[in-house]
Amino acid sequence: MSTVWMIRAIWGAGAVHVGIMAANVPLPGRLRVRERLAGVPKFVRQIFYVHWVYIVIVLGMFATLCFGFAAELAGASALGRFLSGFMAGFWLLRIVLQIFYYDREIRRANWGLDLMYIGSLVVLVGIFGMAVVRPVG
Repeated sequence: MSTVWMIRAIWGAGAVHVGIMAANVPLPGRLRVRERLAGVPKFVRQIFYVHWVYIVIVLGMFATLCFGFAAELAGASALGRFLSGFMAGFWLLRIVLQIFYYDREIRRANWGLDLMYIGSLVVLVGIFGMAVVRPVG
């Protein structure tokens, strides 16, 4: 595995992050979030929406790291390897939560999107895991 290949893979991971961010735009409507949160106290709704926005901001930061610091994430620095390890673990945990925690009925109703999302997460875990296990640079 060459440095150039790994850097391009990390750029690809940045594109996956941007795709996940973009998917979060229509997702509240598709999941009928407003309707389902209607009976929840206003403060809980506010917390939910703020957390959702913060998650999208973190995704943006991950994408920015991938595009701006790909060589470091590929192994050129200890901090980059640490961040790659963090992102690999972050997305691995998200796969576990997606499969074993989230409502199976909602996942089944949106099976195509669910599979595409899990596939994207597997790609992210693979790329960042490879950067930690086989760093280049």
